[in-house]
Amino acid sequence: MSDPTRPGQPHIVAIANQKGGVGKTTTAINLAAALVECGARVLVVDLDPQGNASTGLGLPPDARKKTSYDLLLEEVPLEDVIQPTNFDRLLLCPANADLSSADIELVANEKRSFLLHDALRQTAMDSFDLDVILIDCPPALSLLTINALVASQSVLVPLQSEFFALEGLSQLMLTIREVRQSANPALRIEGVLLTMYDGRNRLSQQVEADARATLGDVVFHTVIPRNVRLSEAPSFALPVTEYDSASKGSEAYRALAKEFLARHPIRERMVQP
Repeated sequence: MSDPTRPGQPHIVAIANQKGGVGKTTTAINLAAALVECGARVLVVDLDPQGNASTGLGLPPDARKKTSYDLLLEEVPLEDVIQPTNFDRLLLCPANADLSSADIELVANEKRSFLLHDALRQTAMDSFDLDVILIDCPPALSLLTINALVASQSVLVPLQSEFFALEGLSQLMLTIREVRQSANPALRIEGVLLTMYDGRNRLSQQVEADARATLGDVVFHTVIPRNVRLSEAPSFALPVTEYDSASKGSEAYRALAKEFLARHPIRERMVQP
């Protein structure tokens, strides 16, 4: 159970959108890396059966001995699942294809919506001394995504800067409202993040204008551009901040990290050399 008297509990964020290809995994990897550059200790929880966040952070499939599947369905201890990455202060709870069957297996479990919530609030979590946990959700409003929403304090929604982008948000917002009413009253929208933005393209400009007119301050000031380096970085198993530190993609995710930390400052001791 969660103990509110325990100090230094991390801020938990689900990165969710039921539409695929909008930049969820790209955001999980690169926001995590940018937060680490700012001195934060970050855990990425890969909850997508494709395991792309795990690959993008340099963990090959054969190194994923225990995964988020084991954490949720086998009650494997946190310390046996969470792995270091090649980047200081950045940890990973990896995923693999085992998660593909999780929805079916979860249905019969009475606590099916609270398994990740409880796992991330074990007292063993204190030893990792985390500031932020980012959950990379699958591209579906499945029981895995519900677990992420119940476990989180907030939801970050990547929104592709393309036609019909806003229309896909309605079902996600409805799901968030249902979770708030039934299982997690404190859940809120962290922000909507415009991704794959091309400032030379009138359509991108129109999507941004529509999003800001419709959602107001819910939309992050930062937008993530279409950027070749962002697209290339995963094939080298690196965040873009490591692959090309000076790229526009790196600059954008650093700006997002600063915007995020303005709302959720990390503990002073974490930025000491």
